[in-house]
Amino acid sequence: MKTKFALFLILQLAMISCSSTISTTKKEYTLNYSKELKSDWTINSKEWILKNDTLTGNGSLSPWGVLVSKKQLPENYEIDLSVNMTKESLFEIMLNLDKEKYIRTYLYQIDQNIVIGDGVYDKKDDSYGKRGGKTLFKKPMELENNKWYAVKIKVLNNQLYFSVNDKTTLEYSLEKSNLNQKGKLGFITNGEVKITNLRIKSI
Repeated sequence: MKTKFALFLILQLAMISCSSTISTTKKEYTLNYSKELKSDWTINSKEWILKNDTLTGNGSLSPWGVLVSKKQLPENYEIDLSVNMTKESLFEIMLNLDKEKYIRTYLYQIDQNIVIGDGVYDKKDDSYGKRGGKTLFKKPMELENNKWYAVKIKVLNNQLYFSVNDKTTLEYSLEKSNLNQKGKLGFITNGEVKITNLRIKSI
């Protein structure tokens, strides 16, 4: 009996570790070690590093600093993180990246807004029109450099909820604007950004 239970447990762990999604119903994904960054994400080490539980990205107007997961997001998920835009104006979370299209959720300091948009991402081309995209919905929020913000994203039944500091919130239907309903996760910066407390959970 003990042997059967042990085999069952090993099989379950193997299924979780080999899962094609970045998290499963039995596991929350957190980023704590540099080896996880290398194994779970497609990175340019000049643009993104993980040190002391802090993920730091460096980019410019061209090229942006981009980090993309190797695994799919679950169908329904929550993402929590703390972010600090230490230089420049843009921090973007790419949701459901698939076939060069994704959902843009971002903090934009120049316009002082948080934004949901329809994005395109060509990993081989930094030129205008090949990355980024149109704004669908935005809400004013005072944003500063060198200040930490708590970001929460939830996708449930094709409804997207995007909030910052639990006080400024956007909601949008993925179906209404024909936005991707599956895909990978990514991050973009046009300067320097620091991310801590990243947690991805199936719901």
